[in-house]
Amino acid sequence: MKLKRYELTPQMRDYDALKDPGERRYVPYLMYFHRANFASPTVNTDRSGFRISTGPDGVRASAAGHVPPGPVRILAGGSTALGVGASTDSTTLASLLWSRYAPSAPWLNFGSYCFNPTQEVLLLTLYRHLLGDIDEIVIFSGINAVMVARLPEWQQGDHGAFFFCGEYFEKMAELRERNRKGGRLFGRRAATVATLDDVRRDIPTVIGSAAEATLRQLDIWRRIAGPDTRISYVLQPMTRWMRYTPAPEETVLFQENDRMSELGPWEEVYGDIATTTFAQAYATALRVGCEKQGVRFFDLNPVVADVATERDWMFVDRVHYSDTGHDIVARVTAEALELV
Repeated sequence: MKLKRYELTPQMRDYDALKDPGERRYVPYLMYFHRANFASPTVNTDRSGFRISTGPDGVRASAAGHVPPGPVRILAGGSTALGVGASTDSTTLASLLWSRYAPSAPWLNFGSYCFNPTQEVLLLTLYRHLLGDIDEIVIFSGINAVMVARLPEWQQGDHGAFFFCGEYFEKMAELRERNRKGGRLFGRRAATVATLDDVRRDIPTVIGSAAEATLRQLDIWRRIAGPDTRISYVLQPMTRWMRYTPAPEETVLFQENDRMSELGPWEEVYGDIATTTFAQAYATALRVGCEKQGVRFFDLNPVVADVATERDWMFVDRVHYSDTGHDIVARVTAEALELV
């Protein structure tokens, strides 16, 4: 069957190859990160898995590759910060900020597939030694923290749940059983994989958990980056978190994604957290916490909603942007944060 996903957004083949579970790269402390030295027409990574960003005159940079002299800027977060959906490395948020909307210093891409707030800051912790002075950090995130906050209590631990943690718990259970004296464990083994039946659906609990996990890390961002680094947290624009009428191409892609999803249609899986009411309450919790820590907070959902028109094909799915979407969001981000 020919997928509209590959017909309308052929670049997604390269992203699917980058995150292929059969090629998943397991990394100590982080749990996992991108394939290293991945090369394709759409997305390319360096020796440690960081995506390449491009600046004026096509100069290229990455955390574990070429780092330009002088202070740098970092765009951190999940797969939206990584630039999933962009047709090339040059049309990601980091690249557009560097080459067009805030070019006074190089922007390094610290985005990653499926990272929770702890992993986002841990990525900088592990690779800080590769960088010099950091002028600015923009954490462009939010949706991943909410998704893992919905996982059941027994997966949360001290530092929050993470994507694919069911696989981790399952393998650890097998390891304990192999090493347990007296042979195999009799009786029913505890569940290690969450299902839609046991995810958290209490909205205040989900918001509180997601916000707490995010805000706890901001002090670490500050300490690692240094006292002179300006840090901003941007709540990422997402279709269901803002007033948004899908373009015809988006409607086709969203409907196909619902049919193909192993979990089921978006509304059945994420309907409780994918509303403007949820986004506003979540933004309020984050804003209050950021203000206490001296971190600038911006909810770009209402801003992008006012800028985008029905003619703009912004999304390749409900979370990730097309080239048009990346350009709009990069411009709005630079304006809102007064980046130069």
